[in-house]
Amino acid sequence: MSASRHAYLNTRVAVMSTRLLDPQQIPGLARLSLPDLAERFGIAPILDETLSAHVKSRAAEQALIQVLMADLEVLIRPMNATERGLVLNWGRKFALFNLKTLLRGKLYDRDQAEIRENLYELPTLVRLPIPHRELFRTENVQELLRILEEGPYRVIARQAREVYEQKREPFAVEAAIDQRYYSELARGVAQFESDSLQPLRKLLGAVLDNVALMWMLRFRFCYGLSPSETFYYLVPSFQRMRRDRLLELVNIETFEQLLLALPSPLNDLLAGSTSLIEVQHRANRLMGEEIRHVLTGSSSGVARALAYLILRERDLFLLFSLAQGKLLELPQELIEIGVEIAEPSCPMGAMASAA
Repeated sequence: MSASRHAYLNTRVAVMSTRLLDPQQIPGLARLSLPDLAERFGIAPILDETLSAHVKSRAAEQALIQVLMADLEVLIRPMNATERGLVLNWGRKFALFNLKTLLRGKLYDRDQAEIRENLYELPTLVRLPIPHRELFRTENVQELLRILEEGPYRVIARQAREVYEQKREPFAVEAAIDQRYYSELARGVAQFESDSLQPLRKLLGAVLDNVALMWMLRFRFCYGLSPSETFYYLVPSFQRMRRDRLLELVNIETFEQLLLALPSPLNDLLAGSTSLIEVQHRANRLMGEEIRHVLTGSSSGVARALAYLILRERDLFLLFSLAQGKLLELPQELIEIGVEIAEPSCPMGAMASAA
């Protein structure tokens, strides 16, 4: 980056970072009433008594996503094409949520109005390049994906179509979309040089480590996939979960043995975990600490901007989880488990049997 762009972006990130939640605030937020949450964080739609619980929940979620997208649009303004491309590729995950919703509509013959209710409104920079109504009018899944092969989602759409034509399984299609999304993020980091390369590798490495760990445990011990099937879906990281390490781990036969075989500090951090949710809570805390370290300790503007957006997304969806829990009148214990301030008591064996 030029010195002026670098300074401007770092200043913007520093100012915007004051919006991030302090982890020490979360227990207090979890005790707030629904009206207090709505007033404090600008999610007034969730209080509209004329709307159903589902509609209120979707409206609140949409409002929070718009906040995140507004932050993204501000931060990419001073970036060059390579930097902007990486950040936009990260933000396109929300368009992929819409793509999955449209695909489910095709696969399960859902009503168009029902599908429309579950689509996010997104800014032009990250939305699907074809209007949703046109995509929904396509004859089948293959045609829907083929149309998207001409734009910025072409690599993801092509892989998803090829997987669908081979397997005809909804799970396989969605897993292929997720796999290609993270693979493209990793590929984008490789384009950087100089002072941004290592911070970005550390940042995305923390994310990819977490994703690989959770997918591996879920696919092997909840979904019962074979080692080879599981490995096919995993995306190697820059840090702990490299390709050779993943190849070793997927062949381990039990949940407990796999946790013991993880690289440091994951093996010590996750020792004694008895459920996937407990692993997720502990691993998420480590990932959050590593992302915050990039945010506060790096001089790379693009790495700090992306770190901020990742943390901001976590905060906003934590607020959504709190609001939804209050809206559905869930027990306080479940709400606290959902926002990762309380540990669950659900052994791995029982969870696997239920799955």
